Amino acid sequence: MGFRKYRLQVAVIIILVGLAISSLSLQTFSIGSWDRGSDDSPLGLRLGLDLQGGTHLVYRADDPQVTDEQMEGVANIIERRINSFGVSEPLIQRKGGNEIVVQLPGISDIEEAKELIGGTALLDFRECIDPNATNAGVCPGWQPVTAQGSGGVEKQLTGAFLRPTSALVADPTTGLPTVRFEFNGEGARMFEQITRRLQGRPLGIFLDDQMVSAPVVQAVISQTGQITGISQRDGRLLAIQLNAGALPVPISVVREQDVSATLGRDSLDRSYVAAAIGLGLVMLFMVLYYRVPGLVSVLSLGVYTAIVLAVFKLIPVTLTLSGIAAFVISVGMAVDANVIIFERMREELRSGRTLGAAIETGFDRAWAAIRDSNVTTLITMFILWWFGDQLGEPRIIGFAVTLIIAILTSMFTAIFVTRTLLRLLVNSPLAGRVHLFVPLRGGGSTRTAVGL
Repeated sequence: MGFRKYRLQVAVIIILVGLAISSLSLQTFSIGSWDRGSDDSPLGLRLGLDLQGGTHLVYRADDPQVTDEQMEGVANIIERRINSFGVSEPLIQRKGGNEIVVQLPGISDIEEAKELIGGTALLDFRECIDPNATNAGVCPGWQPVTAQGSGGVEKQLTGAFLRPTSALVADPTTGLPTVRFEFNGEGARMFEQITRRLQGRPLGIFLDDQMVSAPVVQAVISQTGQITGISQRDGRLLAIQLNAGALPVPISVVREQDVSATLGRDSLDRSYVAAAIGLGLVMLFMVLYYRVPGLVSVLSLGVYTAIVLAVFKLIPVTLTLSGIAAFVISVGMAVDANVIIFERMREELRSGRTLGAAIETGFDRAWAAIRDSNVTTLITMFILWWFGDQLGEPRIIGFAVTLIIAILTSMFTAIFVTRTLLRLLVNSPLAGRVHLFVPLRGGGSTRTAVGL
């Protein structure tokens, strides 16, 4: 009778648990260009810098008068560069008015990362000031090369006219690394004019005022060009920088922190132990003190844990050491609502109500306290999240986000899952033994009526 009445709620619980477990069982792997450590999370969760190891960098704009728009542009370009290089789960975040925090989990080559992030990649083309020079070796100096752009306006040819399709390739003749680039429509027309005029003369290709190549123009070219004479490593960085664009303002590293993979693994192992101990002690207390309702709360806590971890993976949430601490704390908070409910049930049973009525009334009377306590905690966590975002501190944000998700999930499991499981027991053989549901101590009625 009881199961048929609540079969829809039971079906919802089973489906949610099934989806949560299936999502956690699907491991995700990503392969990038960086030399990364392995992801030791057994559930495929995203691990933060302090658990996986890596590099924490703080950049500051060299110009103290930098605008908010310029810093936003710097952050966007840094993000495009890092994503193009295959970094696993990077964090790029504004801090104050002129700083940017960059976290690169699993990175081993710090100098290469700094070179990729901080390079301005300002590409421009120049011609020799001596019109009779036939190669770069006899050129006494260089000047910007210009051509007619859109509207007939004379413009300098720079990297601003490139399409985001630059790539490192092997030269088909020599096999040496070559960066191939492609101009947009206006740039192609300008490049065609320039190569027609400079046939037999060198065309200098400069990156951040340093000449990287000066090939002699052999034919008229419009759409594509290439840069030779660079190493594989430099060519890879250059291609990414050209595709992402130049930084609006120069930036410098003001703080650098390297977290070893060994330290991260040790923190992760200790976190697993702490979480297991915390979860186990809470479950043991609930069963010993509240008996059958305690066992129900343990099942509810299992549902809570599965759903929370699944949400962490699906959003996804980057799990930091402080985030795991928040999760361990949330385990106790998750059963706090159950404790309030069970105490209200005890009061109702002592006053002479039946078990079914005590369950319903207990939940109704406990809801106000559960709602108010969780709402105040949520408000505090949102404030903490805001401060963490303003300070550029991922650990504060991780703690706040983790606890917000945990609180919302715990409210659902306490009000919906625990209530449904208790309702199912009202018409079971155990319902006739009220003392197994709530330990009555002295006074009050102990009658065993079980109807609703």
